[in-house]
Amino acid sequence: MSKRPNFLFIITDQQRADYLGCMGHAQLKTPNIDSLAARGLLFDEFHTASPVCMPNRASILTGRYPSTHGLRKNGLHLPLHNSTFVEALRQDGYNTAMIGKSHLQPFTGREIPQQNPAAHARIPDAHQECPDDWTQEEPARWQGQTPYRVELPYYGFEQVKIVTQHGDNCGGHYYQWLCEQVEDPAALRGPANQLPHDYICPQAFRTAMPESLHPTSYIAQQAREYLQTQTEEDTPFFAFVSFPDPHHPFAPPGKYWGRHNPEDFEVRTPYSKHRNPPAHLQFVAKQFRDGLRNTATEKAFMASDREIREAMALTCDMISMIDDAVGTLLDTLKATGLENNTIVIFTSDHGDYMGDFNLLLKGPAPLRSITRVPMIWAEPGQHRPQRTSALASAIDFAPSILERAGITPYHGIQGSSLLPLLGGDARLRDSLLIEHEDNIAHWGFETPAHSRTLLHDGYRLTLYQGQTWGELYALEDDPHECHNLWDSAERRELRFELTERLLRQVIAADDRSPWPKRLA
Repeated sequence: MSKRPNFLFIITDQQRADYLGCMGHAQLKTPNIDSLAARGLLFDEFHTASPVCMPNRASILTGRYPSTHGLRKNGLHLPLHNSTFVEALRQDGYNTAMIGKSHLQPFTGREIPQQNPAAHARIPDAHQECPDDWTQEEPARWQGQTPYRVELPYYGFEQVKIVTQHGDNCGGHYYQWLCEQVEDPAALRGPANQLPHDYICPQAFRTAMPESLHPTSYIAQQAREYLQTQTEEDTPFFAFVSFPDPHHPFAPPGKYWGRHNPEDFEVRTPYSKHRNPPAHLQFVAKQFRDGLRNTATEKAFMASDREIREAMALTCDMISMIDDAVGTLLDTLKATGLENNTIVIFTSDHGDYMGDFNLLLKGPAPLRSITRVPMIWAEPGQHRPQRTSALASAIDFAPSILERAGITPYHGIQGSSLLPLLGGDARLRDSLLIEHEDNIAHWGFETPAHSRTLLHDGYRLTLYQGQTWGELYALEDDPHECHNLWDSAERRELRFELTERLLRQVIAADDRSPWPKRLA
C-alpha cells in the first residue's frame, strides 16, 4: 500500500465466536464474513475485556480495562476525559465515523432498580458526577421534531449515525430516519404488532417491520453511503460499523425469519452435563424448577430445550441478515476501489450462553460462550487464510490499529499489538485477564457479582468477591466447562499457582496514566 490504510471495523452485538461458518457452525452459512477469514487472520481465542456490552465497547476504544477507564458495568458512561484510539486517528488526519450502535452511554432512559446505598448521603459517591453530558444516547434526545445532533467529536468520531437499543425498537438517528419513511412507526414495532408464528421462546416475536426498514438495513445503507463519499477524499478513514443484532429480542425481519429450522439444532451442553455446578448455576436452576425465572429481563435465565433451539435458529437468522449486510459493504469497497487500501476487521462485543447449561443471554458466569468472540483481521492484498490460537483481547485493538496506522500509541494503553500475529508469530501473551462487574444483585448473589478471571495454559480460573467458592476448569480436557476443579485435592497447588498469576495480572492492570510531569 502506497499510503496509510483505511479501516472498516465491523462489530456485532452478543455473538458467540462459534456462530460463524468459518468457525465450524453446522447450520449457519456466512459466506461474506467467511470470505474475510479466507484472506485474513482468524482468531480462535479472542476474548472480551469484560463480557458485558458497555464496558467492553469502552475497552475496545480505549485499549484499557473497565476498572481503569471507568465504565465498569452497564449503566455508567465512558467519561470524556478518556483518550480513545479513534481520537488519536482523528488528530493524525483520519476521517472517523461511527455508524450504528455506540452504547458508550446509557440509552434506555430507565433507572437502575437497585438504589445506591448511600443515595441519601450528603456526598453519595467517592467519584463526583463528571460534568460530561452523558445522556446523549437517551431516548428523550431523539423524540422531538428537530433532528438531534450529538456533540462532536463523539469520543473521537467526527461523523455519527447512532442506533440505540435492539430489535425493531431501535432509536437514535435510525428512529428519526424511520419517522421519515413511514407515517406510524409504532404500528410496525414490538410484540403487539407481530405476525403469526408458533415459537414459544421468551423474547422471540415475528416483527411486522420489513427488512428494508430494519436497523440492520439502515446501518448497511448509511455505511455504504459513507464509504462512497470516501472515494473523493485524499485522507484515510476509520469507519466503525456497529450492528445491534444478533442480540435479543429474537426478532429477525421479513424473509430472514425462519431461514433456520429449530429442529436442526441441539442443546449440546445441558445443565445436566455439569458434574458439580457452582452455587450461582445451582441458584438459576432452582429458579427454573420453581417457576420463578424472569424472562423479560436483560439478564440470563434458564430455558427449556425447545426454547433454546428456537433462540439458536432465530439468532442464526439475524446473523444471516448481517452477513448479507457485510456483503454489501465488501461489494462497495470493491466497486469504489477502496478494497486495495482498506483493512477490514470483524468482531463482536461479547457472546451469549445460547444453551450452555440451558442458559440464554449473558450473566455472572464467565463461560467461554460469553467471553470468547469472533475476530477476523483481513489485510488488503492478502489472499491466503491464517489462523491463530494466541490469547488476544478487546484491549488489543487500540495499540494494533494505531501501530498499523503509523501512530505512536498513547501512554496507559494496557493491550498488546496484534501485528506480530499477522506476521506469523504464534504467541502474544501467556495469560489473559477478564473483568466482570454486575449492576444488580441476582443469580443468588447478595450484592452485584464482582469477579476476575484468568485464562492461562489451557485453564480458566475465576474468583468472586466475597465468595469462598470459585471456578477452575481444564479447558483442553473439558472445553465446555462441565467439571469444576476448584475443590480438587489433586489440583490444589495448580489453583494456588493460578491465583498468584491472576493477582499479578490484576496488578499489571493498574492505571499508569497520566505520566507524572514533575518530580515531587
